[in-house]
Amino acid sequence: MALDKSKRLQALTDWARGITRAQGIDIAPGSSLASASDDASFRRYFRATLVDGTTRIFVDAPPPMEDSRPFVRIAKMLLVAGLDVPVVFEVDYENGFMMLTDLGNELYFHRLAAGDGAEIEARYRQAIRAINVMQSVPAEGLPRYDETLLRTEMSLFTDWFLAKQVAISLDNAERQLIEDVFALMVRSALEQPVAFVHRDYHCRNLMVLGDSETAGPGIIDFQDAVAGPVTYDLVSLLKDCYHRFPARQRDAWLEAFRETWCENAGESVDPVTFRRWFDFMGFQRHLKCAGIFSRLNLRDGKPRYLGDIPLVVDYLVEVASDYPELAAFGTFLGERVLPALGALASR
Repeated sequence: MALDKSKRLQALTDWARGITRAQGIDIAPGSSLASASDDASFRRYFRATLVDGTTRIFVDAPPPMEDSRPFVRIAKMLLVAGLDVPVVFEVDYENGFMMLTDLGNELYFHRLAAGDGAEIEARYRQAIRAINVMQSVPAEGLPRYDETLLRTEMSLFTDWFLAKQVAISLDNAERQLIEDVFALMVRSALEQPVAFVHRDYHCRNLMVLGDSETAGPGIIDFQDAVAGPVTYDLVSLLKDCYHRFPARQRDAWLEAFRETWCENAGESVDPVTFRRWFDFMGFQRHLKCAGIFSRLNLRDGKPRYLGDIPLVVDYLVEVASDYPELAAFGTFLGERVLPALGALASR
């Protein structure tokens, strides 16, 4: 269904002015709702300045494509846990409008680009600590990251990336190879302990809050949270689709997380097992992301995501080279996918 974005923006503006006026904190004269960011969904975010000089974020989350209820519910859960997430001041579920606190406009992504190694180390240790805290949030009542969801996500790799983006036609042997890989990823994910999973925990969903490097991140885009594998958010953070960390740094963070998790959970999982969980969880995620980025380009008219596919495929190649059970898939990537991806980049 086509959306008239200009009409929705006008409706959101009218709603915002009515809500703020009713609370005695009018939007400042001459101020309008200015685009704050957009993302890979149908949601749009706008910033407005109030008469007292503070700002608010107004969200357009058009039904039926977006449902604001999970965002509101999970925001409350994370706030209770002591995490820095937006406070929902007002919500109109029927129209898909929200008014939130403004966490600013500086992402972890921007600090990564600045390249201050000491600051990055400190901030990422805080981001990892935030995962430990999130995993203390009760996951009961959240959707389960079950086999159906895992497979639905991985099917994006075949349906959108292989078939449509790089136009690779699979023979029967290749289809069976991919099915075997999918089954392996499902088994690995489902054998992990279950915890709260943000599901999109990366540098473009973490906000820099102030200049203190000991401050935790502002966490956004958590509305798709599920109950799922304990390594999911960690691999989303450390094998970020938008930034590659040095392997040594990534490995140190992984081991620090494992030690803290074992202590908190009262369980003992050896480093080799935990690393395998981490790598295979990342493999599942990166299969999905190759498909999502392709769909964003082809269906949603967002070609900027094409530039993120090579890193995602690099992660797949990297893990495939480390595990004998993925060697055949690594060969498939090298012989079929990488040449097609190179041809795409040269167009």
